[in-house]
Amino acid sequence: MYPADLKYTDTHEWVRIEEKTGTVTVGISEYAVKQISDIVFLELPSVGDNLKKGSPFGAIESVKAVFDLNSPVTGEVTEVNQAITDNLDLLQTDPYGQGWMIKIKVESEDEFEALMNAVDYENHTRNA
Repeated sequence: MYPADLKYTDTHEWVRIEEKTGTVTVGISEYAVKQISDIVFLELPSVGDNLKKGSPFGAIESVKAVFDLNSPVTGEVTEVNQAITDNLDLLQTDPYGQGWMIKIKVESEDEFEALMNAVDYENHTRNA
């Protein structure tokens, strides 16, 4: 159900690593998008911001509530997807592609390796 080439957090962020550069791309899972529904606003960090694993890097707002977006790894933001702040529908139509949020230069790949694989994440969402 969830892309097998990604890793996942228990707070529903997905992570794809670029092995050559040690950079990860981060977004939120299709499960999270469906749970949040009716997204009206997205706040993302700036390029150059330093993030700590587990700490909020932004927020996503629906008509119901505001939810923190949590960094899956420690590192520096190298890129922000401005296209999704202008077109929030990308989160619903392509959460694992054009709906990515930020790229982070990872301090320790061990943090990436410790994240859930697709099977573990599917079990996590089934029990949520």
